[in-house]
Amino acid sequence: MKKQISLHACLTYLSLLLLTACGGSNNLVQTQVTPSLQQGWELVWADEFAADKLDLQSWQIETGGHGWGNHELENYTGRQENLRLENGMLVIEARQEKFGGSDYTSARIKTAGLREFTYGRFEARIKIPAGQGIWPAFWLLGAESATAGWPERGEIDIMENIGKEPATSYATLHGPGYYGATGFGGLKKIAQGKLADDFHIYSVEWDATQIRWYLDGQLYHQASPATVPGKWVFDHGFFIILNLAIGGDWPGAPDASTRFPQQMLVDYVRVYKRKT
Repeated sequence: MKKQISLHACLTYLSLLLLTACGGSNNLVQTQVTPSLQQGWELVWADEFAADKLDLQSWQIETGGHGWGNHELENYTGRQENLRLENGMLVIEARQEKFGGSDYTSARIKTAGLREFTYGRFEARIKIPAGQGIWPAFWLLGAESATAGWPERGEIDIMENIGKEPATSYATLHGPGYYGATGFGGLKKIAQGKLADDFHIYSVEWDATQIRWYLDGQLYHQASPATVPGKWVFDHGFFIILNLAIGGDWPGAPDASTRFPQQMLVDYVRVYKRKT
């Protein structure tokens, strides 16, 4: 349906089977080889979203409608209407409806406490939604600590898009001294059309000395301890978050042009480590 199986893909499939035996995701069909496997990386964890239900050994479902620090307008739920696996993909669906005191619903999931990683290549193949006030994101957040809150524990935004800039993917680091509107960021604007027109591969490569952002394999932003305007805090475990926000300080609220429902489709999430 989505991917053609090649010899390399078969090898990747076998790797994923081994992962499953050791507690990895069991969503293992229609694997597509990415350039990572040809550039000194090896797959350590993946979710291909091929099962009937979300893998709760890898993902937590976050719920609530308290604004999430950004004055967002949605109430995140775990309902089938907002969060499901369908046709081999994760579907996060934002809807305009009254729920829990909010005018919109959507979903947000994270791997906190279940799948946390220090360094590696993180990538996802995503078809984002479109429209004013729509705010999809694929990002990493520093693991919880008794001594460090946000932004001291760090944040790596792999992909963010705001509906009023339909061709632009944003990459941002947040840490002590550079967070919120002053985060250390870059952007990539595609030459034609909107990002929502098709699937794209959003990724970062993160090691002890540098973080690099890619859109469809093209490098477009880099950060290092020497370039960020504050302390480098990217030397410990981080977890993955996928969410679809509505409204907020940055994108603004939906308007009369915004159509609902809107869907964020995630074909896969994969994590690689450098081969040794």
